[in-house]
Parts: sequence; structure tokens; C-alpha cells
Amino acid sequence: MGVSGLAGVAGLAGAVGIAALAALPATATAQAQQVNAKAPPNDFIKTVADNALAALRADDKAKAGDLERINALVDEYILPYVDLEKTTRLSAGRYWRQATPQQQQELVDAFKGTLIRTYSGALEQADDVSEIKPLPFRGDPEAEDVVVRTQLTQRNGPPVNVDYRMENSPNGWKIYDLNVEGIWLIQNYRNQFAQQINQNGIDGLITALNQHNAR
Repeated sequence: MGVSGLAGVAGLAGAVGIAALAALPATATAQAQQVNAKAPPNDFIKTVADNALAALRADDKAKAGDLERINALVDEYILPYVDLEKTTRLSAGRYWRQATPQQQQELVDAFKGTLIRTYSGALEQADDVSEIKPLPFRGDPEAEDVVVRTQLTQRNGPPVNVDYRMENSPNGWKIYDLNVEGIWLIQNYRNQFAQQINQNGIDGLITALNQHNAR
């Protein structure tokens, strides 16, 4: 997998983009609710989703397609709610254990850029989302690892089913995987990462990610 392969992975942004809205935290707007990262899973997702829609619709630069502003919003408002190292580790699979500590950190840093590009698709589609509604919770709300199912209602399209896999960290819930209409984000990247590592090693994957992010 070269740059073209990574471009295919980034193509998942079209599907994940809308889903990423629910990963945004509260803003300082008057309409924003206080986010409690230790709240029941459905309540956590619902609060951040409602705040996200209000915040995004109020940001003129993001709505105008300002990429610098969009990337800044993703870095500031989405990634603090994502366990980036866990997402990277699970995406790398067994190869994570073969990497040196320096390679692991470089891979996390490179993958962060890729995820920013992926999540940025959310901001470009915010106006089309009318509601993000959590579905009845089927798991144990006291569990350390849960899946929250939601349905996104769009003004100009059919509803989109999105699952959020979250871990209850010492600081509250952290999202580490997304399932958009049956496509799990980590599984998609794991297949691509394995192909690149088999061809060019871990350093080759890091280089490919960084080259793609720089485009």
C-alpha cells in the first residue's frame, strides 16, 4: 500500500465524517451543556453530539471550508475524546509489539494526522445532520468497555447507523473505534497497515502516512 492505498483508507472519511460529529465536546456557547465524561454511555454520546451540532453550525470559518480552522477544531475538540494510542495500537495489531518505543510514538503521531483528515469530513457535513439519536443501550452501563449505537438523521439522505466503541478510562469515556453501517474503522485500517508493513516495514508505514498527510 503506497500513497494511493492510504488515499483509499482516507476515503472512509466520507462515511465516518458525519459519525465523527458525536465525538466533539462541549463549547462555551450558551446552548452547550456540560459534558460529564463519567455519565452513562448513552448520555455522554447524546450530550457531546448535541453540543457538536450547535457549535459547528455557529462556526462560520468551518462552514466556509477553511481547512486550517477545520483541522484546528478536530485537534482541539475531537481528539481529546479519542484514545489515540489505543486506536493506533489496535490498528497496527501484532505489529505494534514488534515496534520500538520510538516507532510506536512516531506511528501514533503519524496516525493522528490521518485521523484528523478523516474526522475533518464531519465538519463539512454538519449542516446536513438534523439529529444524532442514541438507540436503546443493550450492554452493561457499568462495564469498562461498551458499544453505543446511534442513528443519524440527515436532511438530504437516509438515516445512518453509527456505533461507538468506548472504554471507561480513569478520566471517563474515551472513544477508540467507530462502526459506520457495518464498517469498523480499526478493522479497515488494520488490513491496510498490515499490507504496508509486510511490504516496507513499520518505518515504511510511518513514512507513507506522513507523506499522505502532507498532501
